[in-house]
Amino acid sequence: MQTSFSIHQLADPHMAESEKILRKCVHCGFCTATCPTFALLGDELDSPRGRIYLIKEMLENDRPADARTVRHIDRCLSCLSCMTTCPSGVHYMHLVDHARAHIEKTYRRPLGNRMVRSLLAFVLPHPGRFRLSLAAAFYARPFAGLLRAMGGPFKSLGAMLSLAPLKAPSPSSLKQGSAYPAAPASAARKGRVALLTGCAQPVLAPEINEATVRLLNRAGVEVVLPKGEGCCGALVHHMGREDQALTDARRNVDAWTREIEGEGLDAILITASGCGTTIKDYGFMLKDDPAYAEKAARVSALAKDVTEYLAGLDLGAPVRATGLTVAYHSACSMQHGQKITRQPKQLLTAAGFAVRDVPEGHLCCGSAGTYNILQPDIARRLRDRKVANIEKTSPDLVATGNVGCITQIGSGTQLPVMHTVLLLDWAYGGPEPALLAEAGLGEARLAVPA
Repeated sequence: MQTSFSIHQLADPHMAESEKILRKCVHCGFCTATCPTFALLGDELDSPRGRIYLIKEMLENDRPADARTVRHIDRCLSCLSCMTTCPSGVHYMHLVDHARAHIEKTYRRPLGNRMVRSLLAFVLPHPGRFRLSLAAAFYARPFAGLLRAMGGPFKSLGAMLSLAPLKAPSPSSLKQGSAYPAAPASAARKGRVALLTGCAQPVLAPEINEATVRLLNRAGVEVVLPKGEGCCGALVHHMGREDQALTDARRNVDAWTREIEGEGLDAILITASGCGTTIKDYGFMLKDDPAYAEKAARVSALAKDVTEYLAGLDLGAPVRATGLTVAYHSACSMQHGQKITRQPKQLLTAAGFAVRDVPEGHLCCGSAGTYNILQPDIARRLRDRKVANIEKTSPDLVATGNVGCITQIGSGTQLPVMHTVLLLDWAYGGPEPALLAEAGLGEARLAVPA
């Protein structure tokens, strides 16, 4: 794509990077074939190619964002399916991130929209605030339908209530600053890793990290939860709040660097693939910060999804023959953002599960961070399409590696939707997951003679 940025504009490293990305686009349109919003809406401006034109026009002319551009950029899920499809290597993720930061700085959103976005940025990255808000949502949930019907910002609030758990969240037993040494103590330590505690996941599903620690400890890996780490910054980063995202990134880089320079780390493990995509990008996000560029690059190099790391361990033979059929939903941040496609399915198969691929597996479920709150209508259509495809495989349950997908898909199906690591922990000797027990698929079923 031909560009005409001025020398003055290209002196800005963000603009120079976007110009380099834009020049790689050859207008081929391959991305339109795999874009979820284009598949639903059929509007060229709701495809990656259309958004690239809008971003180019906005940045090249150095103008504030307008309502039309914001509408179509906001509809982008950042699922990154287009990057998997693109034959020219267009790094759409960095381009749309720059566009969102530009929108945040130059466009004044309607009051209701500003309030909803500010509420999400204030609550979701902070586990204490999030836990309190979910407790309140438990009592407000009956009003979800009324709020959705009112439209405008109330529709987003209604969507938020609809996604709230039916049970009050319980605090995680895992605490920052703790170490979980490899077990048994007499065994040689096979590794030492840091585990991201995160923000939303320990509130919505604390059992995920708990299962991860158990599984790794049984495999001889010491797990540490570094004091001072917190939200990875992904939630606010995708809302264009660049300064807040970089503050989160720097805090985490400092926390993990202390461990790296102390007893050392073999990896930094993430159990929410949306967080993993962002942390693996810290090196890029902080490349222009001389105080953090080198440290951030080192952190990104050590970052791994938990299934990436587990695939390199000898977990032994499973202790339970589950006989369960699992539909594996590959989160967009997993398959497109991190290019992890085979390891989770291989681990589940080795653990004794029959794994089935989901038709249209490349399409997003509609979760996408806060997308299912900010764009509830599109998100609901994508969820229903995803659930219909999952149910075509006739599985006993659904496995995935991202808590957002678990919440989104779980809101549209009666099938149990669980994190991959919960199933692996159970198969290799961990406790029965509560969802399996509730669905009659766990220990009670295994105890019944065939």
